[in-house]
Amino acid sequence: MCIEANHSLGADMRAALDKAAETEDSPVGKHVLAQLQENLKIAEEDRIPICQDTGMAVVFADIGQDVHIEGGFIEDAINEGVRQGYTEGYLRKSVVGDPIERVNTGDNTPAIVHYRMVPGDELKLTFCPKGFGSENMSRVFMLKPADGVQGIKDAVIGAVADAGPNACPPMVVGVGIGGTFEKCALMAKRALTRSLDEPSPLPHIRALEEELLAEINKSGLGPAGLGGKTTALGLNIESCATHIAGLPVAVNICCHVNRHAVRIL
Repeated sequence: MCIEANHSLGADMRAALDKAAETEDSPVGKHVLAQLQENLKIAEEDRIPICQDTGMAVVFADIGQDVHIEGGFIEDAINEGVRQGYTEGYLRKSVVGDPIERVNTGDNTPAIVHYRMVPGDELKLTFCPKGFGSENMSRVFMLKPADGVQGIKDAVIGAVADAGPNACPPMVVGVGIGGTFEKCALMAKRALTRSLDEPSPLPHIRALEEELLAEINKSGLGPAGLGGKTTALGLNIESCATHIAGLPVAVNICCHVNRHAVRIL
């Protein structure tokens, strides 16, 4: 999964990039998108990373409540998979063991693992290597309920504008609305793993996704920040219940290399 995700993009991302290349009006933007397409082709054919930043390993583990894992601790197994993938796949090791001392661990472990109990007897693993050029541009906003939908729009559009070319556009924007400080950030991260051709099932959230994506693409930032109408390839929103006194909003930005691989055991 580590190697696969770093060498090739999913069908939804490819389709979004191809569509952008066809519809982009800016000659410079069109040229940048063509270069990105060529880069994807070379990476897949030559089995080399799409981007030199092969990311910090983020894993979503959805565990069926009828599953019992034997023979060791699941997190040790996940980290062993990351260690093997990044070592044997010659992927860049970008993880430091301590945020202050900053000594590289040498194998891109430990991974960041998020567990969720779900119905059933399957274990679903979603692997997302997250580069930090875009990760560093992400934001959490603790809005007031009175800020309403307009406050949400301003927060998301403002975060994208602040990110600018640093997030390597065209980007994918994950948004989490509701919950608590940490829950909205987790939803924003998970939103990036949802296929771009799978809109929210909630009509009011789906309408907000469409409106925000259109507004972001009117900014003129464009591919690589060099101008054009393709600033974002997609925008996904996840939402949940929250407190009467709060309106948490998180924006997790990813570059056009929105990588993930999924396995169900």
